[in-house]
Amino acid sequence: MIDLPRTVDFDGSKVILVDQRKLPEELTFFECEDVECVAYAIRSMVVRGAPAIGATAAFGLALVASKFKGSADQLVRELESAANLLKSTRPTAYNLFWAIDRVMQRARGSTVEEIRRNVVEEARRIAEEDVESNRRIGENGYRLIEDGYRVMTICNAGSLATVWYGTATAPMYRAHEEGTRFEVIALETRPVLQGARITAFELSRAGIPVKLIVDGAAGYAMSELGVDLVITGADRILRDGTTYNKIGTYSLSVLARDHGVPFYVAAPTSTFDLTSRPEDVRIEMRDPREVAFIGERRIAPEGVEILNPAFDRTPPENITGIITERGVVRRPLDDGIRSLFGLS
Repeated sequence: MIDLPRTVDFDGSKVILVDQRKLPEELTFFECEDVECVAYAIRSMVVRGAPAIGATAAFGLALVASKFKGSADQLVRELESAANLLKSTRPTAYNLFWAIDRVMQRARGSTVEEIRRNVVEEARRIAEEDVESNRRIGENGYRLIEDGYRVMTICNAGSLATVWYGTATAPMYRAHEEGTRFEVIALETRPVLQGARITAFELSRAGIPVKLIVDGAAGYAMSELGVDLVITGADRILRDGTTYNKIGTYSLSVLARDHGVPFYVAAPTSTFDLTSRPEDVRIEMRDPREVAFIGERRIAPEGVEILNPAFDRTPPENITGIITERGVVRRPLDDGIRSLFGLS
């Protein structure tokens, strides 16, 4: 069983987030009473993971609507300003833009009360749909995990990356519920260590055996220990199956391909960007301090140039399949994605 609260919630007057910067030492909450605080929480990775970021942004708009005093026209303008602020926080995760656009499409009405109701209801609907989608991802993917398997994952695409239950971890949790005996190898995921701090925390708390390795040991684990399956999350998936996920995912896909290990991506359909091309997608570059420091201790020499991309791009030919709430998309991925969305 997952012994974790919801990652993000809204009580009508504030957005409540699990503060992921403090894990695993503390399971504490971070509360926001205005949209500026919500934007800070997303940008500073109080909350992270594409589905969780999307739900948080939606609740940020609900917070604006709930506290607004003024005319209906003024509320719409206030929401548009808040939407632009929230969209500026992190450029790669598609759920952020999807959730904001979806809420803003409902920000209509003749009165403030009607607009407020529509915005809050849509934000809550996004959160509830995320939980249900994750459960269905688990249902659609758990049979990929067999007794005795060793499953590898990178970063955290678990319950704490979503509203609840997770994407890459959903098949793991579901298989565990069915009594399947397996273990997970989690990559630490430098520089912010989401695998070490969060995935290992989540899985061990749920009673799933987990081994933690440094990122550079993935090849050793595949060649010397043996890995049966890789499941990762995704922050954006294009129409042809090109997938953007935490930095290191592409390298892991190459290792899996060369070792004959099935490589699956788990993500809800809200993560699919059906209009962008690879050249349109901006890879987020984060603060060099994340690389130069561990905690408060500097580990890199002063003056050394640091490159800190948060994500990389995995080509569709390296991906065995994509596990969604509607089913598993298999190769050729572009054909499967067209069928998934009913596209011509």
